[in-house]
Amino acid sequence: MQMDQLSAGVPVMIHLETHIKQNDDVSDYQLDVDGQLVQMGANLYLRYLEPDNETGEQTPVTMKFTPEGEVHLTRNAEAELRLHFISGKRVTARYNTPYGIMPIETVTPYLETSFKEKPFSGNVKIDYLLYAGEELVGNYKIRLQFTA
Repeated sequence: MQMDQLSAGVPVMIHLETHIKQNDDVSDYQLDVDGQLVQMGANLYLRYLEPDNETGEQTPVTMKFTPEGEVHLTRNAEAELRLHFISGKRVTARYNTPYGIMPIETVTPYLETSFKEKPFSGNVKIDYLLYAGEELVGNYKIRLQFTA
């Protein structure tokens, strides 16, 4: 598979593990799902639907990878969450809720992305802290692998 085939989009298999710590509450979440990888310009986009086991609804999720190694994560649920991860930096993010925009920030102590061409695959590791105002909402670890 060549990189130029990615402009049309290729189906990928995604394995996602999320570790969340909120106050004393710790939860682990695993997801195996089909997705799509698309290249637009210099950026790679990974798209998939995240199922909600309780409601049965599916939330579209997009991860954008830039050549500079930054990652943007967008979840288009009833509330739209846009997170932006830059290794070692604190950056403002956006949370569009039905009640208005909430200012949130991410701090990303650890971020690593690696991609291989044959077969096309990727590995994404993100550790981040989520803040609403000055208050720490939670401590998150994302481990994601995909393979075409």
